Amino acid sequence: MLCAQIRGLCTSFSRRQISSAIYHHLRLLSHLPAPPVSSPTSAMAVPNQKDQAYLDAVIEKRVDMFKKIQQVQEEQRQAMSGDPIKITMPDGSVKEGKKWQSRPYDIALEIGKSLASNALISQVNGVLWDMYRQLEGDCELKFFNFDTDEGRDTFWHSSAHILGEALEQEYGCKLCIGPCTTRGEGFYYDAFYGDLGLNEDHFKRIESGASKAAGEKQPFERIEVTRAQALEMFSDNNFKVEIIKDLPEDKTITVYRCGPLVDLCRGPHIPNTSFVKAFKCLKASSAYWRGDKNRESLQRVYGISYPDQKRLKEYITLLEEAKKYDHRLLGVKQELFFCHPYSPGSWFFLPHGARVYNKLQDFIRSQYWQRGYEEVKSPNMFNMQLWETSGHAANYKENMFVFEVEKQEFGLKPMNCPGHCLMFDHRVRSYRELPLRLADFGVLHRNEASGALTGLTRVRRFQQDDAHIFCRESQVKAEVMAALDFINHVYTIFGFTYDLKLSTRPDKYLGELATWEKAEADLTDALNEFGKPWEINEGDGAFYGPKIDISVSDALKRKFQCATLQLDFQLPQRFNLTFSAEDESKREKPVMIHRAVLGSVERMFAILLEHYKGKWPFWISPRQAIVCPVSEKSQAYGLKVRDLLHDAGYYVYADLSDRKIDKKVREAQLAQYNYILVVGEKEAATGQVSVRVRDKAEHSVMNTEDLLTHFKAEIAAYH
Repeated sequence: MLCAQIRGLCTSFSRRQISSAIYHHLRLLSHLPAPPVSSPTSAMAVPNQKDQAYLDAVIEKRVDMFKKIQQVQEEQRQAMSGDPIKITMPDGSVKEGKKWQSRPYDIALEIGKSLASNALISQVNGVLWDMYRQLEGDCELKFFNFDTDEGRDTFWHSSAHILGEALEQEYGCKLCIGPCTTRGEGFYYDAFYGDLGLNEDHFKRIESGASKAAGEKQPFERIEVTRAQALEMFSDNNFKVEIIKDLPEDKTITVYRCGPLVDLCRGPHIPNTSFVKAFKCLKASSAYWRGDKNRESLQRVYGISYPDQKRLKEYITLLEEAKKYDHRLLGVKQELFFCHPYSPGSWFFLPHGARVYNKLQDFIRSQYWQRGYEEVKSPNMFNMQLWETSGHAANYKENMFVFEVEKQEFGLKPMNCPGHCLMFDHRVRSYRELPLRLADFGVLHRNEASGALTGLTRVRRFQQDDAHIFCRESQVKAEVMAALDFINHVYTIFGFTYDLKLSTRPDKYLGELATWEKAEADLTDALNEFGKPWEINEGDGAFYGPKIDISVSDALKRKFQCATLQLDFQLPQRFNLTFSAEDESKREKPVMIHRAVLGSVERMFAILLEHYKGKWPFWISPRQAIVCPVSEKSQAYGLKVRDLLHDAGYYVYADLSDRKIDKKVREAQLAQYNYILVVGEKEAATGQVSVRVRDKAEHSVMNTEDLLTHFKAEIAAYH
């Protein structure tokens, strides 16, 4: 009987799967126990390469379950299919289709082969939808290719599954999570490997496995499963079991398959693996399960992928370029900042670094003066009762530095908003005071894991250009438009391009539906009147209010999330904030708008340093000018020029060394001085300076009065 079963399997399984099937049947007949699986809180035994049969049996079980559930669901869909449906395209045209039969791919093919071959993902009634997933009724349909955020993110999320397939096949690891990165630069997969430590030596093997998967043109297939089915399907992987058990009871659980990989995933995905023509592993690092340093230590493999090799090569070139201008290297080279093991994640800003830091703050302060903000200062530490009121004690305490003072628990503030609520509430407020715009450069501390600290971009001590606007509902639109204008002004000066997205009400939200709808309508009107292109990000708002996400792109085409523009109905409720209306017998609750432009000053410092490649614009430069006397005879005049510029408020230095003038100029260029002022006996006699501009060979002669006028104009123009 066993032989007959094996012969039957031979017609549908590969040689590797057959060996797995034999093992599986023998184990059933002999009642051998399956290899033990421990809980995720203990040391977990990972199937090693020698135990390939066990790994194959696990994979076979999942694939078999997937196929059976898929067949049942397909039969159910066929029983409901056939009714005509109308499919509305973005241009208003209407296509005809059939319920539970027509797929987005079919509609794309009807429009044109080029569209069908390039569309990676579709959107059905505002929801991202697999190209091969049947349409369920009348709908509005859109398509996205790789050049859109939706298409690119889906491409990289699908590539994470290809990476997961290669990792599981090659190393028998327990897969955890595999998303595209939040910065929109590829993807990663976290997995548990036991004692194996991954490094670059493993990348060729992983890339080979990924290339094999892409070459097999494996379709991404989707099924919906019950909680019980999901738990059975992933019973060997306690990380997935934990995720399943934490899902809300009413959550639809979806599972995707590509080739031998069956993975818990909400999707959607690209049509098949062959769309990934270029794939590369970038780095491996350690990570903690669910970001908890007390949980299992995982390995994270980062990757990047593209639809063609040309774009991958361009990306690798940009990556190499970015390495040369890493802010951590430039910061040391230019003597701007450093970090010491006595205070990890908290950076020392040296005199030249402090100049840039202060310039950034002064720049924002000058805008505050013009835009009606009031700067305040709030305490650094608060009794934990404050954080209980705000809700941070329940949801954020593990990311706070908490300590005891006189037998009471205190915490260093990780954000300014609760303190600003106390400021609003410290006396009776009137509608006449609104909008009230409170700005705060207060020092913030967050207890980031040591492994997550990354230069100035991920720190424990930082400052934000943080502001909170308390206003009436009727004032929300105007305040949002003003904040958008503020952001645009600053980012234009920095030379950033940026994208705008409106993130709307999530499934789980707090507050009244009518309030949310009014707020979203106000944000929509503000974005439309602002006049810049924007997109909607359905269901990605915070639980306490909708938001506008702003991501900037630097000179190296990298994206960063810096600015914040977020409505909050919850904190005013928690702190019972009110103001008197026109009818003084009535009290109303304000809307709170969280607003930052730079975000973290430290992070913006790092982004700008890399964006400018270490060549600071004159207005923010810590080394604006250097005076280089040709010889000892002109030193006195050189010092006079230096003092003149210094007294006018410029960062200027004098090179009084005995080096040749060519050497002085070269050293000044390498140190990134914006202006190199050469003075000799001729200049001393005429009251002039020979002006060289950084990175330019030519020079001009100016008198000191004209030079000061020129500098003043450069500062005013933010050059």
